Amino acid sequence: MLQRDHLFEWRTVYQNVTLGLELTHSLTEENKGYILKLLEDYGLYGFKDKKPSELSGGMRQRAALIRTMAIHPDLLLLDEPFSALDFQTRLSVSADIANIIRQTGKTALLITHDLSEAITLADRVIVLSRRPAGVKCEMTIHYDIGREDPLAVRGTAAYQTYFNQLWEVLTDDKTTA
Repeated sequence: MLQRDHLFEWRTVYQNVTLGLELTHSLTEENKGYILKLLEDYGLYGFKDKKPSELSGGMRQRAALIRTMAIHPDLLLLDEPFSALDFQTRLSVSADIANIIRQTGKTALLITHDLSEAITLADRVIVLSRRPAGVKCEMTIHYDIGREDPLAVRGTAAYQTYFNQLWEVLTDDKTTA
């Protein structure tokens, strides 16, 4: 799942989310049922016959996630998937997508330059050094509250501690891999 949704305007939402299955000749009745369930679960069933321009930015990102999930990946690579969204939508959609990923039991690798986003969404944060990139720091993230509400998470003492520790790593040019 990329920074932009890359939905094709000439295809409906349903046609966009089935694209990967079409290309791999895997658009079976079982997979069609799975896609319809994903559309229902993620609040897009009523929009399945709409064009991407008729959706909000958050809805477009959920459609991109459904397209990704439709091919049953073991690992999800999310390359700054929320960067094109405004702050409020970004908080809401990122929390939705993180909860969806947790509910499905999928492993996801989220690439982000937003420290707050990483600390709020991730179970583990890996900070890379400058080029050539190496692992500068690895930190396990745990909260005693649920993560459904990103603002509540950001209001905890644990969040502030993680933020301060990682900020120190990011701003310390002497730390090596």
